[in-house]
Amino acid sequence: MDLFSSARRLERPYRFTRNDRSELPLDARALIGDGITCALVRPDGVIDWMCMPRFDSPSVFGALLDPERGGRTAVTPVAETFTSLQAYDPGTNVLETIFQVPGQGVARLIDFMPWSDDPRAGIHEIHRRIECIEGEVELELVFDPRFDYGRDPATLDCGPHGVRARGQQGEQFVAVATRASWQPRAGGGVAQRIRLPARTTHWLVLAWSGADPEPLAHYRSYEHLRATRRAWREWSNRLVYDGPWRHHVMRSALCLKLLTYAPTGAMVAAPTASLPEWIGGGRNWDYRYAWVRDSSFAIRTENLLGYNAEARDFFYFVRDAIDLERGLDVMYAIDGRRVPAEVELAHLAGHKDSRPVRIGNGARDQLQLDTVGALVDAAHLYERFGNSLTLASWRKIRAVIQALRRHVGDPDDGIWEPRSGRRHNVHSKLMSWVALDRGAGLAGAFGEDTLRGELLLEAEALRDEILERGVHPDGDPHFVAAYGEPRVDAALLTMPLYGLIDARDPRMTATVDRIRAELGRGSFLYRYRYDDGVPGDEGAFVLCGFWLAEVLAMMGKVDEAQAVFVDHVNASNHVGLLAEELDPSSRAQLGNFPQAFSHLGLINAAMRIDLALRLRDEGSRDIPHLVTGPHRRPAGK
Repeated sequence: MDLFSSARRLERPYRFTRNDRSELPLDARALIGDGITCALVRPDGVIDWMCMPRFDSPSVFGALLDPERGGRTAVTPVAETFTSLQAYDPGTNVLETIFQVPGQGVARLIDFMPWSDDPRAGIHEIHRRIECIEGEVELELVFDPRFDYGRDPATLDCGPHGVRARGQQGEQFVAVATRASWQPRAGGGVAQRIRLPARTTHWLVLAWSGADPEPLAHYRSYEHLRATRRAWREWSNRLVYDGPWRHHVMRSALCLKLLTYAPTGAMVAAPTASLPEWIGGGRNWDYRYAWVRDSSFAIRTENLLGYNAEARDFFYFVRDAIDLERGLDVMYAIDGRRVPAEVELAHLAGHKDSRPVRIGNGARDQLQLDTVGALVDAAHLYERFGNSLTLASWRKIRAVIQALRRHVGDPDDGIWEPRSGRRHNVHSKLMSWVALDRGAGLAGAFGEDTLRGELLLEAEALRDEILERGVHPDGDPHFVAAYGEPRVDAALLTMPLYGLIDARDPRMTATVDRIRAELGRGSFLYRYRYDDGVPGDEGAFVLCGFWLAEVLAMMGKVDEAQAVFVDHVNASNHVGLLAEELDPSSRAQLGNFPQAFSHLGLINAAMRIDLALRLRDEGSRDIPHLVTGPHRRPAGK
């Protein structure tokens, strides 16, 4: 296998018949967005997930969670069978779908949301350009919004310029097309059929607004398409990575930009809610929020890629969201407020009958001590990449560190947010060490030498404790998930990534071997294998596989690292997107989609392996580090 020719063929076709479209796999979708919200577009031209007016608003199109009640919009060939090809315009998030219809011809659908990288310019529109390339193609256009997660089917009014949908809470959504010939549709909403001869074009514009539909020309679709393509290409040209996986890194960076809420800089974990970690199971969570844990990953990644402004904005978001009276939350809503309480939507069937459907997130109330380490590491990285913390920022960070010092010996819920009780999780102890270690460096930068000395001593003591109590209780030379317990979990792979221990230390190599033996399925890893208080199965966790690739590269096993990396990259969908998890047997993607963690992991692993390859070519035996602490002293052998 040529490890550098790992790109999935974007021209991979999807074949449709009239009766099988609802059975599309989860990953048979692409993403478009405008920095405020986004939409999932299937290869058959159906948009079955979109929240308006922002990521965490109630869904307007939610057929992804219930084909009958959720609502959708579509531009789809009428034919009984057709073939679809879908890809992004290079360097952009403008999506192109080609329909090949037997006996009729070929049509192209271009989907985009106007975007300018200016959060004040959001206009909350989807523009769909339909062009017949050859022959004459008949298509059906559908507009069937269901407000408030399908609880409000909307009142539809057809007029001379388009159709207006009104919700009971005052929401208003309009659909404007080249021809305003909308008719009521069986099953809900309105539809129209069009026949396009070769070299003709039709537009459909969907606008979230408080006004009646305007003539199509007023929406200036051609101008927005040109401006959006130009803006995306200008943004993409700032990417500084030129390694062998540039295509995948670029696509991941573009995805992460789509997951960033422009007004605040917050990055949502995923744009979807309640997609199952196993089909038919109950592990269905709402990920449309910003986790503090993601901040250090994102700040490192975006700075290394050349996107310093995005890294800065995410850091500011986390900094500004901290409420010293309440303490540091695990996650925040995208405007910095508290995440809503978790509730179940009993009226929705769930994706492929996976119940319950949840919105909000109950993990907001957990104690996750690793979050403090992520925040302090984010501040450390902010400075390492050429910025200077303000005194006001340092005061907030110092207060969070001081609070951690009082609880560093406590058990917590941990990174994976189980619902089975608290443990002395080794990953949480690791991240507490990160908080103390990086905090010492920041304290020194602000001239607080006494605090710096105290934090250094506490960091060293905690590091010694981890190395002593974090190993197998029966004396096996490997680390474990929690003090006194024999099991492992994949979060242990981050120990060398944060610099607590050398990747080639025998205890770490034994840990990698045990993780692969207990949690591995080929190149893929499950997070853990124990009762976490939630019934049902889950898939292999994509981020954990990329962590494995990074650690293998740091151990000098560069060829193994490449093999693991390529297997994960090849599990991406037809447009290069990755969900949270996957089924190792079928490679079917699972969980919320697309997942920021997965794409952050891809970028970091690509850069780590690229650096390891260059060092190997130069004959160096140094282990490549992308993150180090100011006072890091890796444990020796």
